[in-house]
Amino acid sequence: MKYSILFKVSAILWIVWGLVHILAGVMTMKGILTGDITASVSGIADAIDPSELQMDYPEASGAIIGQHGFNLLWIGIVTFLSAFFVWKENRNAIFLAALTGGLADLGYFLFMDLGGFVKFVPGTLMTIVSASAIVLSFYAYYSNRKTE
Repeated sequence: MKYSILFKVSAILWIVWGLVHILAGVMTMKGILTGDITASVSGIADAIDPSELQMDYPEASGAIIGQHGFNLLWIGIVTFLSAFFVWKENRNAIFLAALTGGLADLGYFLFMDLGGFVKFVPGTLMTIVSASAIVLSFYAYYSNRKTE
């Protein structure tokens, strides 16, 4: 019971993270569906001058960016829904959120953050949010198991 607050904080972090990624997915797909691939790419690589990204993208590039937007959407939804079960200290939800959100952000960190293509807010901040949610929930889960 004494670790309950850590699960709740972790759940709130996952809710925020999930909502941000749902919105990012919708905005990315909106750009693709309206034929504005540049807007979608600029929205993702927000630290790059948009004029450098202005070009005629092949349709295949739009499809790849569209798939990325779809992945952001479903990853955000799964993590958002998992958060409500993390709040209730559900072991499966803790690991589902960590795997889904954590691995998504690992790829983001490796390719976008380290590449210098994104601004701190919201991108890097969301990586810190997911890492914090994982650390808090894992710490609470494993510490709670030891006391039982």
